[in-house]
Amino acid sequence: MVVNVVECLGGARQAKGLVVVIDVFRAFSVACYAVENGAEDYIAVGEIDLARQLAAERSGVLVGERDCIKIEGFDFGNSPTEIENQDFTGRTLVHTTSAGTQGLVSATGADEIITGSFVNAQAIVEYVRSKDPELVTIVAMGTGGVMRAQEDMMCAMYLKNELEDYPNSFVTLKKFLAGVDSAEKFFDETKEYAPERDFELCMELDRFDFVLQAIPRQDGSVRLKKITAGVA
Repeated sequence: MVVNVVECLGGARQAKGLVVVIDVFRAFSVACYAVENGAEDYIAVGEIDLARQLAAERSGVLVGERDCIKIEGFDFGNSPTEIENQDFTGRTLVHTTSAGTQGLVSATGADEIITGSFVNAQAIVEYVRSKDPELVTIVAMGTGGVMRAQEDMMCAMYLKNELEDYPNSFVTLKKFLAGVDSAEKFFDETKEYAPERDFELCMELDRFDFVLQAIPRQDGSVRLKKITAGVA
């Protein structure tokens, strides 16, 4: 198994093999919390207009952001704190973000795509090992899909280390990430769209025992399917 790490939208567009698209702050942490809370159908979308259309057709819940801020008319922003205690049983969620969902819809050369975050890191490792692909490409989406973000790169390296049986120190990693530029918003009381609890929820290692597989749809969006860890 060869494990490569690439970055941002350019990396997603060129990614091959089993592709893990990472967005720690906050898209694919949010996705895991939403699925855990019962979302029956989960559609990740690149474009805002398509998101609105799909939600309208399904009486769905709109979740998403641009420049970290909730999109006007959406039900929730891209915040795990906002949805942590929401019951989505039987509902369709439609999610669009500046980085994570863009990566999912751009990875058109992949054999298979799953989402990546710390909250289900061990499940990702177990799933990838169960598939035993020749090539794994881990995409650290970064800020807006255009600039390196330490949390995504550190998650990518954490997963790569786990897959290659190299040691990790999550305690050290979490402490480091609390001080990076992309985490500043969580500790700024004026940034109401990014509560401090978001940082803790996004950094809750291995909270969930499933992966989210991204299945392309004809309209250019992807459907996220929950797969229990270890089940290929």
